[in-house]
Amino acid sequence: MASKIIVVGAVEGAFPSTLEKISKLHAKNSFSLAIFLGDFFAGPETRSDEDDANVSALIDGKISVPLPSYFTLGTSPLPDSVKEKLEASDHELCPNFYFLGKRSTTKTSEGIRIVNLGGSLDPTITAGLSKENHLPFHTEDDAKALRGANSADLLLTTHWPLDIRKGSKVVLPDGVETPAGERCVADLCLALQPRYHFSTSTDAFYEREPFFHPPTEKEPDAKPITRFISLASSANPSKQKSLYAFSLDPTSSAPINLPPGATASPFNITQKRQRLPDQELSYTRFSTAQNADHYRPRKNHRRNEGSLAAPLGPQDCFFCLSSPSVKTHLIASIANDAYLTTAKGPLSTPSTFPSISFPSHLLIIPLEHSPTLAGISVPEDRARTYKEMQRYRRALHSFLISKCGSKLGAVTWEVSRAHIRHTHWQFLPVSSDLVKKGLVEAAFKVEAENEKYPTSFRIKDVGDGTGAKGDFFRVWIWMPAEEDVVDRQSTSSEHAQDDELEEERGKQKSLVLPLNDEFRFDLQFGRRVMAKLLGLEARMNWRDCAQTDEEETKDAGAFKEAFKQFDWALED
Repeated sequence: MASKIIVVGAVEGAFPSTLEKISKLHAKNSFSLAIFLGDFFAGPETRSDEDDANVSALIDGKISVPLPSYFTLGTSPLPDSVKEKLEASDHELCPNFYFLGKRSTTKTSEGIRIVNLGGSLDPTITAGLSKENHLPFHTEDDAKALRGANSADLLLTTHWPLDIRKGSKVVLPDGVETPAGERCVADLCLALQPRYHFSTSTDAFYEREPFFHPPTEKEPDAKPITRFISLASSANPSKQKSLYAFSLDPTSSAPINLPPGATASPFNITQKRQRLPDQELSYTRFSTAQNADHYRPRKNHRRNEGSLAAPLGPQDCFFCLSSPSVKTHLIASIANDAYLTTAKGPLSTPSTFPSISFPSHLLIIPLEHSPTLAGISVPEDRARTYKEMQRYRRALHSFLISKCGSKLGAVTWEVSRAHIRHTHWQFLPVSSDLVKKGLVEAAFKVEAENEKYPTSFRIKDVGDGTGAKGDFFRVWIWMPAEEDVVDRQSTSSEHAQDDELEEERGKQKSLVLPLNDEFRFDLQFGRRVMAKLLGLEARMNWRDCAQTDEEETKDAGAFKEAFKQFDWALED
């Protein structure tokens, strides 16, 4: 069913009259929701006593908001009283009025999926997710994190995407120059392919011709369409359009026939996506306590009833970087399509492997929200993701050689199943002697037999998962060859470059256990096997291994520093 939506340009403090106008329009049109772009409040340079009084009246409920409404972060910081109220009230400023934050994904009760990136690109922060949610600046990693949302009905950004006017015949009003665009916003629009992309411009309204994206493997006949619309501020002197009303059915499919005047995407889809600059600033400085960057209003949020019938989306996933549940202080490295993080509730401890002074239980996670790698629908994206995950795994092998010589190998395991939330690989060192003696392989096979699983492990390489029929559990068992240890320890500066050769130079075996609906498979199977193998049975359940935020931050920081010379994402 289609929902009526009204979007409003920057109000800049004039919200009493604007809300009164919206109230009248709502009475006639019965909008499902309203969205306020850009600066809703007056900036600090122009804020008056009257503005402060209006803010207080809004917070106190003396100025009413007539329908469920969302407001974004513009180019000015929020008033202190607004920040205080938002922090104390789960980001509900007053009845019916919710703050979308700096970066967020939100699904409304109508099923409309909103992805939001507020503020301007901060050139002084070259890596990392933003910590402060109310300052009007974002980082390239903030934009990159939102790509994991996979799709959007509405994309909201303060700034235009770079090159958005490319291929367009729509002209701006006389005397108005094209606003400066951001490459990271263009990349985000390209990745999400939103139905509508809304932005702001001070003195002009601009609506580009619709542009289409290439068909997907899932819908080869459909052509996803994006409409880019930039609204002028409410007080613009030339009376340019600052309101935009439309209807949207989030369940409708992409059109097969293009709308009149549609153009190809202005973004060069063949261009390699830009790497972040230097990522050496530590992610560990970003506290999860202040990472409340995704809000789902209690009164206007559709809860999923039954996890199998309604799989949780990125907004509810603790592996998606756009989710409030993600623990950013654990993140060690972010590439274009995957990232590396230390494990929460790690199986190993700093004393498990004496030559490594911190837990070395790690996760390699794709940015795209998908239960399996094979489920990533765009073949090129799937191939890039798998390649980056393998590069991280090989870099970790090089890291182990530098720390321990030939003493440690590694086990990497994966549950590829359609009903799980977000696929990932778990990585853990293991004694090379256990690998040499075949005890690691035997441990996995014996545990499967003890569980009376009707299938058995096979030596098989299923690549990115498309080579397997159905669900599976996979484990890679690796150990360094003696000649590799000599080479790697004598050329430590070349670790990052050599990681591409790891498969050929190390000794590795890939085991695959087919899964099906005939038996119940324990998702903690891999951890349970490794716990028994390492004599860590008391740490079999990750919840029993909880650390404080301070302990997690310390361990993640130690790993990040030690891994820095092997982190190829810093150089590409």
